[in-house]
Amino acid sequence: MSFTPPESFNISDYFLDDRIREGRGDRIALRTPAGDITYAEVQAMAGRFAHVLQGAGVGPEQRVLLALSDGPELVAALFGTLKIGAVVVMVNPWLPADSMREFLDYTRAAAVVVDSSSAEAVRTAAPAARHLGRVLEVHDPRLVAELDRSPATIENFPSHRDDPAIWLFSGGTTGMPKAVVQPHASYANSTELYAKGVLGIGEDDVTISVPKLYFGYAMGSNLLFPFSMGGSAVLFPEPVTPAVLFDAIERHRPTILVNVPKMVHLMVDDPDAARRDLSSLRLATSAGEALPVELHRRWDETFGVELLDGLGTAEMWHIFLTNRPGRVRRGTLGEAVPGFDLEVRDDEGRPVPEGDVGWLWVRGASRAIAYWQRMEATCEAFRGEWYVTGDMVQRVADGYFAYCGRGDDMLKVSGKWLAPKEVENCLLRHPAVREAAVVGARDGTGLTKPCAFVVAEGPGDGLARELQAFVRENLEPYKYPREVLFLDSLPRTHLGKVDRGRLREQAAVALAGGG
Repeated sequence: MSFTPPESFNISDYFLDDRIREGRGDRIALRTPAGDITYAEVQAMAGRFAHVLQGAGVGPEQRVLLALSDGPELVAALFGTLKIGAVVVMVNPWLPADSMREFLDYTRAAAVVVDSSSAEAVRTAAPAARHLGRVLEVHDPRLVAELDRSPATIENFPSHRDDPAIWLFSGGTTGMPKAVVQPHASYANSTELYAKGVLGIGEDDVTISVPKLYFGYAMGSNLLFPFSMGGSAVLFPEPVTPAVLFDAIERHRPTILVNVPKMVHLMVDDPDAARRDLSSLRLATSAGEALPVELHRRWDETFGVELLDGLGTAEMWHIFLTNRPGRVRRGTLGEAVPGFDLEVRDDEGRPVPEGDVGWLWVRGASRAIAYWQRMEATCEAFRGEWYVTGDMVQRVADGYFAYCGRGDDMLKVSGKWLAPKEVENCLLRHPAVREAAVVGARDGTGLTKPCAFVVAEGPGDGLARELQAFVRENLEPYKYPREVLFLDSLPRTHLGKVDRGRLREQAAVALAGGG
């Protein structure tokens, strides 16, 4: 079961222009602080942007780097790029100049589109960038005038379904991200199987997202998915806080909230949580990081909105393993999305029995082409039809899967496997703990020891010893953290995940007696 589009297939048709052909041009596509925008208006904006990109010398298969905050300009630039057969690459618009230069060099972008959030970083990076095309600043009066006089319509380039459409960046917790080259067909396949098949998304759905559109998870859930059915997406440029999110939900009355564990935590901890109105929501999703059982329980008790925890990767574009409406089991990632095959295998690639921990392998028609300029990593991750995710899981009863951790995060302690997530869940049950992350580091004898980094109320030596005892009482004794280190906040990667690489460095210093 998969969705197989025709060979000539451009997702600008599938997600945008088909809505106009269906007579849905007057429906609201985007809900923004400046007002609502219809599908017909989005199509016209995208058409004008396509003409400007062509005038800048951009052609099929060339990359266009979008460093834009969430808003109509980003959507217009995205679809305008696709319309001419070029390839979309979205990055965090708040990156510093040195990081922006790395992305410019890596992508060899034929054009870069910026706004006030990214323009200064790009200008600073430009002199040192080796392959910098034209820079288009969306609020520059000259570009605005050029867009205004450009035609609103354009014939879409007849892309092949296997042509690259959008590059995504892998969401690992360490190192420079790799560009994942995804073809047009992948985006339609996951939309048909997950968005329509599992979420049941329809034309009356209104989505709102915590992560911004440069995340593949958000780009799908809060743009492409509602666009596939004539629904609408709420977009706002400012960083998300609980207050901003609550206000936006009460104003726009969305039906689907696209969430991440970090914001789940902030929302349930907000002093006004019980008084905020989330009654418009029919469901919420969670992805990006493991959702602790205790945090999931608090969400249910606070808001009563069904929360679907799931797992997706840039390499398979979007969610392929998830809890489903009416079938949520806390502490699990749910079941395979129909159309995807999942197996749990050992180090030699052999299936393991139910209940054993192993590597997650996934097969489906949303598989990426490759990592850009990373042949060794491509060969390691992509095995024929299968993608080896790097996640360690166990299949539990009735086809559900439980998450154990990233393979490079799993610890061998006292000769036994330790899943950091299990210790983190235990720590979160202690009333003083707000956030927790557990990593491993080698001590002076060369042995790996678990260390916990905790955001807590009233941190100190006494609480550290109390937390160690708490873990010993609730888990097998060897799992207790040998060091408990307190932080004001956990470090995050460019994708908002806990930066475990930085934490391992700090843990190694602590175990070596360096504080």
